[in-house]
Formats: sequence, C-alpha cells, structure tokens
Amino acid sequence: MKTKTLARTPDAVDAILAQWQRERPDLDASPMGPIGRIKRCAALLEQQLEAGFAPFDLCLWEFDMLAALRRSGASCRLSPTELFSTLMVTSGTMTHRLKRLESRGFIERVPNEQDARSMLVQLTDTGLALIDRAVEAHVENERRMLSALRADVLSQLDTHLSTLLLSLEERKA
Repeated sequence: MKTKTLARTPDAVDAILAQWQRERPDLDASPMGPIGRIKRCAALLEQQLEAGFAPFDLCLWEFDMLAALRRSGASCRLSPTELFSTLMVTSGTMTHRLKRLESRGFIERVPNEQDARSMLVQLTDTGLALIDRAVEAHVENERRMLSALRADVLSQLDTHLSTLLLSLEERKA
C-alpha cells in the first residue's frame, strides 16, 4: 500500500495512521483519519469553549442549559423533559443540573399552566442577563476558533459535517 503525499502539514492523526501502516500494512486504517480528527478537534474545541465561559463563571453544560432556555422563546421556559431531550442527557443528570442552576439563582421552577401536575424551568432575570452576555462572548470565541478557515472552506466543512451528522442520527433511530 502506498503512502499518499500530503499537500498539508502533517498532524497528530497522520502520525497514528503512519504507525498503523507500519504495524498493520494489510489494514486500511483510513477511516481513522476523519474520525480521529473530528474527535481531536472536539476535545480541543471543548477546552477553548470552557476557557471562554470562565469569565462568566460558567462551564459548558451550564451554558448549554441556559442557552437552551434562552432560545426557547419569549418565556425562556421549558419542561424538564423538553430540556433534557434537547440537551441529550438523562433525567437523573438533568435533576442534578437543575438543582445546581437553581441554587445559583439562574433558573426557577414555575407552575405549568397547561398541566397543574408539572413544573416548568424558566430563566430568572439574573440567568437571562448572564446568558445574554455569555452568548455574545461565545459567538466571538467561536468566530476566533474558526478564523483559520476561509469562508468557502468553512461553508463546505459545515455542509459535510451536516451530512455526516444526519447519517449518524439516522443510524441511531
């Protein structure tokens, strides 16, 4: 099997692929390239996202929950089920997280006018002010992280990642 010439600077995943080529030349390990790069990018992006939330004394999951409530409409409220479905976490994890955000004064539980047996989760004024400031800084942080890519390359990457995401979500269903 020939080693292909790279028209780019080799990265850490190239080193892993070269090791597999050396140790198992019979194995086409090429699928490890894109998957490994996506995983490494995700880990590095998460570190930079967390750093961007630090000035707001937030971590990634706290930002995600507050943002889900903020973008839910004018009331900034959701049922706990809608919230954990949106965020893809278990109900047990959601309960713990709701208690934490409630103790920090960012959310409150309010009666559900549609169903007297249940409660809704709503941003407090403090939570709303915080997420509005944090999301502005977050978008700028993401813009900075993506700044190495030209607009056309970024658009193509977004399209390809969407195709992959839809394919993976379809297989999960």
